[in-house]
Amino acid sequence: MKPDAIPIEEVAKFPPPGMAIPVSFAFSADDRSLTYLYGPDQSPVRRLYAMDVDTGEKRVIQASVDPESAELSLEEQLLRQRQRQMGEGITRYSWNAARGVIAIPAQSGVYIKDDMDAPPRLVASARDGAILTPRISPDGTRLAFVRDAEIYVVSLDADDDSPPRQITFGARGTGKTNGVAEYIAQEEMGRLSGFWWSKDGALIAFEQADETHIPPYRIVHQGKDDTGAAAREDHRYPFSGEANARVRLGVVSADGGEPVWMDLGDSEDVYLARVAWTPSGALLAQIQNREQTRLDLVAFDPSTGARTTVLTETSDVWINLHDMFKPLKSGEFVWASECDGFCHLYLYGEGGNLIRRLTGGDWVVDGLAGVDESARTAYFTGTKDGATERHLYKVSLDGGEIERVTRESGVHSVTLDRAFQRFVDVFSDVNTPPTITLRSLEDSASLRAVHLPDDPRVESLALTPPELVTLESEDGDTLHAALYKPPPRFGEGPHPTVIYVYGGPHAQVVTNGWGMTCAMRIQRLRSLGYLVFSLDNRGSARRGLAFEGAIRHNMGDVEVRDQVAGVRWLAERGFADPDRVGVYGWSYGGYMALMCLTRAPDAFKMGVAGAPVTHWDGYDTHYTERYMGTPQANPEGYAAGSPMAHIANLRGSLLIVHGLIDENVHFRHTARLINALIKARKPYELLMFPDERHMPRNLADRVYMEERIGDFFERSL
Repeated sequence: MKPDAIPIEEVAKFPPPGMAIPVSFAFSADDRSLTYLYGPDQSPVRRLYAMDVDTGEKRVIQASVDPESAELSLEEQLLRQRQRQMGEGITRYSWNAARGVIAIPAQSGVYIKDDMDAPPRLVASARDGAILTPRISPDGTRLAFVRDAEIYVVSLDADDDSPPRQITFGARGTGKTNGVAEYIAQEEMGRLSGFWWSKDGALIAFEQADETHIPPYRIVHQGKDDTGAAAREDHRYPFSGEANARVRLGVVSADGGEPVWMDLGDSEDVYLARVAWTPSGALLAQIQNREQTRLDLVAFDPSTGARTTVLTETSDVWINLHDMFKPLKSGEFVWASECDGFCHLYLYGEGGNLIRRLTGGDWVVDGLAGVDESARTAYFTGTKDGATERHLYKVSLDGGEIERVTRESGVHSVTLDRAFQRFVDVFSDVNTPPTITLRSLEDSASLRAVHLPDDPRVESLALTPPELVTLESEDGDTLHAALYKPPPRFGEGPHPTVIYVYGGPHAQVVTNGWGMTCAMRIQRLRSLGYLVFSLDNRGSARRGLAFEGAIRHNMGDVEVRDQVAGVRWLAERGFADPDRVGVYGWSYGGYMALMCLTRAPDAFKMGVAGAPVTHWDGYDTHYTERYMGTPQANPEGYAAGSPMAHIANLRGSLLIVHGLIDENVHFRHTARLINALIKARKPYELLMFPDERHMPRNLADRVYMEERIGDFFERSL
């Protein structure tokens, strides 16, 4: 290793420097305590903590519930993949405000703490099968969960030792599921649950998903000694242009009985995007068409299934799903829409009549933090003060000026208390690791420190923040980028240069947040003398629908042109050596690395493609068709959007990295690419991980991966 280079082990370690912080904040039912998950001493193993909001006293209220030897079930492994969850120990918990109890899901079952000081008691054991998505009823009396494709309900009364009662039937053993969010909902729609309690706890709405008509896609664990059933996984994967799951929405009594099926419309080929119960007991769902150009908010009569359309959204680009729908006790509801090209908040009446627009401008609302109905105030996060920032704002439901609540420039993530008096502010910028503070919601005054940066690695590794810059695309759009210059001992430049890219929609890489500074592969490359550059090209998120929609039906074109503009910008300023520019990325970034090498071979001399999509007909329906349409309707776009179509142009060095049991971007993508490389007689290098999925998790695998990638950069640039 070169002197002063950041060690490989620091690149592979999780969490990265400064990011071992509390997560999953929630306030107790009386707002007197703040609970969170935290792994002390930079550990990824999290415990459940509580802090007294008045005194600041912090204590562990649950260190663990499972034995250390407990193995993750396949269902839990896949759920953590969907959530991009890397933490260990206690990874989830939830409060029930009505009863003041805490539910903790674990491998051995679901545990309830009747108060913060009570020992956990097992209310549903996993001995009879893995337990999925446990949810306490709003009245706090029962717990519902899914086991083996059916919904069960169990009493939370400590004196009631009756076993869980199955309340749905007909799915188990048929290939259907009751109460489970199908793959597309979990991976692409951000919906992890497949059932929903009514507000009074009397009814449960649930999704029934039928995937039996989707051919199974088999993944074999080639690295295992076992060759039996445990070494095989079959997934009903909906490839773009092919069949989706058929879904129904039913309502059943929490005591069991025959379900009532809701009217989802005449077409089976729709997406059940969101489901919610209103305070008045109405059941609402968001239903999206296959093309994702129309979204209907529909109200159902749960006793008959009859439907009434409340409002309809349409778009010539696509409809981005969101979680900014809030039904109010008054019958009104807050709703977010991109109808004018930027996501903003609107207030509607009970029947779907627009009352007023609440926010507006060439910036986006990206989260509804809460609505104080008594004060008629909505709290939200957004980009009003810049696309690389995130702040908390408030606005009256009765109209008026928007007020910024958070103060410091940077990125803020917030959790509001139940009484709308205080909020947790997780703040960082490129110079400041996450600092967590309890603040007044009225004026953002600091009330108490929850967590201050305490990771010695931040100082010992001397992490240098990037310079945030802007440049223009060839069409005049402003692009945000981050510039990491090597240490002064490497001179003024030009330097060998590495472009880190993601480049895909629904994501933003460049922000004024600590995540930019603790990007450890970048920091290691920088410490070795490379200039590293990252740019959010057109197509990326938080810039409005027109900016994101530049890639419509033509992925891998404008994104590459913008990355080339970034390379040109660096070379013109003497930062980059134009003859030594490489590119790397993962997932969509892996796809982008391939597209940069094959569509701009003069600009990029080498690339590392991690878990790359290599042809969009091999990826899933909801994601791919939103941007590309179907292969049947857009064959030219699919052909041009594949790196295989441009493989003859490849001149640079290529390293492909892929996990063999990746159930998201299948290894088949890399295999198809290799066939094209062989046919074109193009050299390549391949790094495979037999026991890894889409995100490498094993520490030894990550260390080895960083060694091989680092070595490839050294040899190629």
